[in-house]
Amino acid sequence: MAGTATADVRGDPVPAASTSADLDAAREVRNQTPPRIDVDEFAANVPLREAVSRYSADWAQEHLGEAGRLAGSARFHAWADRAEERPPRLHTHDRVGHRVDEVEYDPAYHQVMTGAVGLGAHALSWRAARPGAHVARSAVHLLLAQTESGHACPITMTHAAVPALRAQPDLAAEWEPRLTSLDYDPELRPAADKPGVLMGMGMTERQGGSDVRSNITRARPLHGEGEYQLTGHKWFFSAPMSDAFLVLAQTDAGPTCFLLPRVLPDGTRNTLRLQRLKDKLGNRSNASSEVEFDRAWARLVGEPGAGVRTIIEMVNHTRLDCVGGTAALMRRAVVEACHHARHRRAFGAALVDQPLMTSVLADLCVESEAATAGLLRLARAYDVDASEQDRQLRRLGTAVLKYWVCRRGPAHAFEAMEVLGGNGYCENFPLARAYREQPLTSIWEGSGNVICLDVLRALTRTPETGEAFLAEVDLARGGNPRLDAHLDLVRRDLIGLPADPAEAQRQARTLTERLALALQGALLVRHAPAEVSDAFCGSRLDGGGRSYGALPASVAAGAIVDRHTGEIGSQAE
Repeated sequence: MAGTATADVRGDPVPAASTSADLDAAREVRNQTPPRIDVDEFAANVPLREAVSRYSADWAQEHLGEAGRLAGSARFHAWADRAEERPPRLHTHDRVGHRVDEVEYDPAYHQVMTGAVGLGAHALSWRAARPGAHVARSAVHLLLAQTESGHACPITMTHAAVPALRAQPDLAAEWEPRLTSLDYDPELRPAADKPGVLMGMGMTERQGGSDVRSNITRARPLHGEGEYQLTGHKWFFSAPMSDAFLVLAQTDAGPTCFLLPRVLPDGTRNTLRLQRLKDKLGNRSNASSEVEFDRAWARLVGEPGAGVRTIIEMVNHTRLDCVGGTAALMRRAVVEACHHARHRRAFGAALVDQPLMTSVLADLCVESEAATAGLLRLARAYDVDASEQDRQLRRLGTAVLKYWVCRRGPAHAFEAMEVLGGNGYCENFPLARAYREQPLTSIWEGSGNVICLDVLRALTRTPETGEAFLAEVDLARGGNPRLDAHLDLVRRDLIGLPADPAEAQRQARTLTERLALALQGALLVRHAPAEVSDAFCGSRLDGGGRSYGALPASVAAGAIVDRHTGEIGSQAE
């Protein structure tokens, strides 16, 4: 009979033949995690909602709810996946040989951009111009970048271009209404003929990188006032289909900032020649290119020779968005890891209920909350009503958190990916993309050493930035003994900053890390539940190099996980 065991010639039992029922059982999909989609990401993000209220942006609650529902919707996830899987393609010439220099994007990318521009992810700070406007705008950016990061590059540069353009009031009057429009138009046309435009940036060249004073691109004046021709190249020229770019070029006075339009007012193409697209580790939906300028027409922004000072206003805002982009992906890593742990069972229990896993998840949550808290505190310091102390805080604090938060991103993504096991390493699960994406924000807009040098520059040239920083973190004194001891150490560091530049550089990374931990710890002690601040201070302020999950035994890990991944807002559009 089928399925009956027999014996072989030696008398040993022979296993029964497999049946169709065995195959049916093997084909049954059990104990796998369902996709986390159709979630209101703003309603579900308790630390973000609290920070929005704390920093004067309650007026934007409805708008942020709209952004959260879009970011968590199945259609936005589908657009993000498709844009990643079908990256942009460069067309240097048309089929008959005319130079066109166009980048073709998948329609899904344009859908993402339409949603982001429509929500003001690039412009809410300038359109609202009220207390909390930068907070609300950073929250929108975080929510959307949590799902799709590539679009954030042109969104960030467009947002950050506005304060730099204000160095040239006539240009700002012409371009700011276009840059702050909520209409997305990807066609290459004269900017004056479009309902809305995007702005890119070109700073670095192959021979110098971050050392932009070594740039060799040359600008020569034309007859029109403020008009120049640019000849040279840029090694990184992201979002090359933007409508205009702020670029640096050399004049007789030194590095100078220019606005270079993609299409000239008469409808002809400006002579910027796209050489190739970068083959990047991540950020695949966004095109980054190399470009040559062949007597390209541009207009002066700011004073000749003051280009670095002019464009640094743009860079400061883009660095803030680097913190936001990392915080967004940290949040994605947290919710995906915790979602998996709630639905996956192993060794007789849900993963989320097993103490070792709970500790890992809680630690990932603490890192995410610290990044979000720092981001929105800094965003508040960029608002129109910012005090002088806040303006000094943002000068130092942006560099400090850009260094530290962005460097924490890759290890955070890896730990979350490991929670998913083998699935986490597969490209059709969400955290492989997050892992490839996370190193980007640490490298772009100033890699680690460049940022640490900027921290030293701020402290030595404008000592009031250090005073503002200490005033901010000292607000948390008395709330946690470990933090108090750390703040004492930071104060000694700032008072005893080495006068010798070489020695200061040798200590710069240690100093920057301590400053970042002080700011994050102070914000959590003041504003987060005790279980979160105790976990942060107990695991990060003693100088130990712990891996994620090595929390003090006293930490209420389950409460932290519940705070970050409750079922609030689980139904979206």
